[in-house]
Amino acid sequence: MSRRNCWICKMCRDESKRPPSNLTLEEVLQWAQSFETLMATKYGPVVYAAYLKTEHSDENIKFWMACETYKKTASQWSRTSRAKKLYKVYIQPQSPREINIDSSTREAIIKNIQEPTQTCFEEAQKIVYMHMERDSYPRFLKSEMYQKLLKTIQANNNS
Repeated sequence: MSRRNCWICKMCRDESKRPPSNLTLEEVLQWAQSFETLMATKYGPVVYAAYLKTEHSDENIKFWMACETYKKTASQWSRTSRAKKLYKVYIQPQSPREINIDSSTREAIIKNIQEPTQTCFEEAQKIVYMHMERDSYPRFLKSEMYQKLLKTIQANNNS
């Protein structure tokens, strides 16, 4: 998602920009209930990803989303190909989007990607989810991005 095309970024920079009409106040308020709720809504993960990009930590949500797609991969050939790509981009030390996981989890993945199962990234995905929930999510709720989006939608509802 490039900064030029991101409706959230445009809205935060320009008061005249409005969020999508199908983004409701109810959904935006739900995001503050829990991280799990945020991730289960339609726009929550998109807005949260845009926020993480401003923090230069969007590799976490990208990895989490890639794992969600990976788990649905039925073909063994496709799974092997995707597993190697996930390893190369997110797990391999010094990789472009290396995620923060412990060495034992990394070693287990290295062993498992030889014959990858649908769950071979599960532990790393849980760790990343926990990092997002405990570290970034509380900051997201206090962020200018979330607060401005909430105020804009509240104002649109009242007009």
